[in-house]
Amino acid sequence: MSGPLRAVIADDQALVRTGFRMILAADGIEVTAEAADGAEAIAAVRSTRPDVVLMDIRMPQMDGIEATRQIMSGGANETRVVILTTYDLDHYVYAALTAGASGFLLKDVSPEHLVAAVRLVRSGDALLAPTITRRLIERFAPRDEAKADLHRDLSELTPRELEVLRLLATGLSNAELADRLTLSATTVKTHVARILSKLSLRDRVQAVVLAYETGLISPSGPSGTG
Repeated sequence: MSGPLRAVIADDQALVRTGFRMILAADGIEVTAEAADGAEAIAAVRSTRPDVVLMDIRMPQMDGIEATRQIMSGGANETRVVILTTYDLDHYVYAALTAGASGFLLKDVSPEHLVAAVRLVRSGDALLAPTITRRLIERFAPRDEAKADLHRDLSELTPRELEVLRLLATGLSNAELADRLTLSATTVKTHVARILSKLSLRDRVQAVVLAYETGLISPSGPSGTG
């Protein structure tokens, strides 16, 4: 993607916002606005159209989960949301992922990791810490019969795509998928892109959540599409 990367920082602590702004600015990332609550975050996104929002969960007036849901409800919206939290494996984080966030970071993230994460999400990928994300979704994802019925179009996936989705849902990266399936990285990226397109999913996070909610994969291991 061309052009400078643009971000909004939403956190009710001014010190946190200032610290993140300094880290991003030092790497050439433009912070278009700051927000102290969810409502301000929504207004900032609508007025500045950033590429990425760093969104705290617990904020006054409106929390980050509801703000994420409203931001991501816009059909043509290309903004990506990364959740910031001091809580690892927390049900608030799962709620944020299902609301449309592209991943999450703990607030004690290193400057290098923060910058890399923002750039990764801006490129259209999802920010998945594979092991943590898998455990999070296994812990909180319900078996949703309505969504299972809605996505019976899993049958539209080829056998190879279904295999890729199952493995992707266990938290494997593209490189790990390529190694496991003895495929090139380019071929794996093509499979993942087709899966997301066929199932109308925004990114890998949504694919992982869907795989658990439809029962394609369960905490005990992969299952059939049944």
